Amino acid sequence: MSTGLVWYVSYGSNMSAARLRSYLAGGLPPGGSRVHPGARDPSPPRADAAVDLPGALFFAGDSSQWGGGGVAFYDPEVPGPTAARAYLLTVGQLVDLAAQEMYRVPRDDDPLEAVLAGPLPGGRHRAGPGLYETLVEVGRRDDLPMLTFTSPHGRDTVTAVPPSPAYADVLFAGLAESRGWTRERFDAYLADVTG
Repeated sequence: MSTGLVWYVSYGSNMSAARLRSYLAGGLPPGGSRVHPGARDPSPPRADAAVDLPGALFFAGDSSQWGGGGVAFYDPEVPGPTAARAYLLTVGQLVDLAAQEMYRVPRDDDPLEAVLAGPLPGGRHRAGPGLYETLVEVGRRDDLPMLTFTSPHGRDTVTAVPPSPAYADVLFAGLAESRGWTRERFDAYLADVTG
């Protein structure tokens, strides 16, 4: 398992430290309905920071994890900004997190680990057809790549679906933790994104 470091950038539910912890250490995230097996390396992130992404946040799909409603995606081709939270993880931890996002169990022979051993050609890599299997390099921090994953489809190719209250609560928790946002500030941000 690769121990090289990267910044994983979350713009969705993983902005909540408790939610991210369920992917690293395993368990049921607050407000969620699916237990995660956890990463091969369950260590907490080495650091985290609030960051802004230049692209746009959008919500689509129908989440069984959060009781229906859309889930967050990132479109780097549409102007933002998008409020996000970056976590300093090992490459192996990011690979395991991505696997669990796609309802897979982390494994030693995940081909994504080899892809992340070097720079992403053109700043993107499509690991598969799934909703969160397109990796995008969104910048650099401390001379390390900042990576997020999203849908292969952009905002303008899907039907917008607002998030469920449970999902919105987890997004708010992450933004309150990382930025000190009030509920009023979050509600205005969400209305701007979904309106």
